Amino acid sequence: MKKDILEKGAILQRDKETYAIAPHIPGGLITTATLRKICDVADRFKVPALKLTSAQRIALIGIKEEELDAVWTDLAQTPGAAIGLCVRSVKICPGNTFCKRGVQDSIALGLKLDEIYHAMELPNKLKMGVSGCMLSCAEVSVKDIGIMGIARGWKILVGGNAGIRPRLADVLVEEVATTEEVLTIVAKIIRYYKGTPKKERLGRLVEEMGIERFREAVLGQG
Repeated sequence: MKKDILEKGAILQRDKETYAIAPHIPGGLITTATLRKICDVADRFKVPALKLTSAQRIALIGIKEEELDAVWTDLAQTPGAAIGLCVRSVKICPGNTFCKRGVQDSIALGLKLDEIYHAMELPNKLKMGVSGCMLSCAEVSVKDIGIMGIARGWKILVGGNAGIRPRLADVLVEEVATTEEVLTIVAKIIRYYKGTPKKERLGRLVEEMGIERFREAVLGQG
């Protein structure tokens, strides 16, 4: 019986015969050349459907197993981490680069987080979100790690989940002044999470420990 092919970033579809893949598009920011290439490859292999995903990628749906390697070769792109126990995605809003409501540069911070963490293996899957203001278009309150732009810096949240067992994130740090501090704190969260013996979502860990104890354990690291 066929199943997902992790090493090819291929997810088995409902027909139990074909697969979907999604090239990695950090933050959903894409050039016209890359967009044309995706369309050209989809046409060449007669891909039945393209879909914009919640992880800000473009999924190519309905690919035959024997064509997966050729599709990836022609795309010449890295697979997005759509499956596996790893950092799946960093969702990024337009921030103050483009949006009139943005108060912080969510694009620069989000792309840096993506560069560091995308596809990093962890005890369970983990999603991040970075919003440039409190309207939270990157849905930071339902991300494992959420970072929200505020007037004087950033707010950091942990433990959100929009899955089968929904959970709103807890506030880990109310205010962080710089992106460098954000990166340091996220590194501490990831380091602590990687060291836990439990193979569960971060939100379940936060829930079991309580946010105060979790905060002390994470931020108390050297």
